[in-house]
Amino acid sequence: MAEKSVHGPLEAAGDPKHAARATRSAGRKMRSLLLDAASPLFRERGLSGTAITDIAAAADAFPSQITYYFRTKEALFVECACRELLYLARATEQAALTARTPRDYTRALAETVTASDSVAFFAEALSLTRRRQDLAPLVERTIERLHGEGARAYASQVARHGWRSLRAPDESSRRFWAVAIGVILEGYAMGRSPDELCAEMLRVLGEQAKSASDTARLRLVDERDASGSSNEEG
Repeated sequence: MAEKSVHGPLEAAGDPKHAARATRSAGRKMRSLLLDAASPLFRERGLSGTAITDIAAAADAFPSQITYYFRTKEALFVECACRELLYLARATEQAALTARTPRDYTRALAETVTASDSVAFFAEALSLTRRRQDLAPLVERTIERLHGEGARAYASQVARHGWRSLRAPDESSRRFWAVAIGVILEGYAMGRSPDELCAEMLRVLGEQAKSASDTARLRLVDERDASGSSNEEG
């Protein structure tokens, strides 16, 4: 029994499945390190101004590891931009969790999105995929996930607070991100500040939902108006 227990871990370590899992884990870690190193460089210098050797040096890796995991610098750029956009979406949802009214919720979303350059970064990836259709599937999956998670987050807030949404959650999420991309791209071209971008987003988005107190107040006013009219007619 003792001999078996001694050799058990050695056999497990030499097991092909164990080795495959270890290799996959190391691969995921290296991919993550390369993405972490590449994102700030791409954002600061752009695609053409960033060399593979610069990314490798920042990640303490070899240039061949970049081509092994991502094939090309363009593919790495698009994956960085997609990942950063999803990180921004998560931060945006977190920032809006404490909102008590629909107006506060929309403002929290807009303020978080316009304070970051992740949307502009992603827009560059969108432009790149127009010429590199082999990279389009990653962008498509990112957009689908962006809209899906945004719709779930919005629906959760509506249900939690009893708001009356003026649009379906999926429509609201798609509209929000379409407005964000359009406003931010235009604003960057015009040299607008984050505060100006936020104000423009809020103007274009308008009212997304009504709180329970607002709808109750509207019903009460309607009832009073109806009552007053009937008395006058009487």
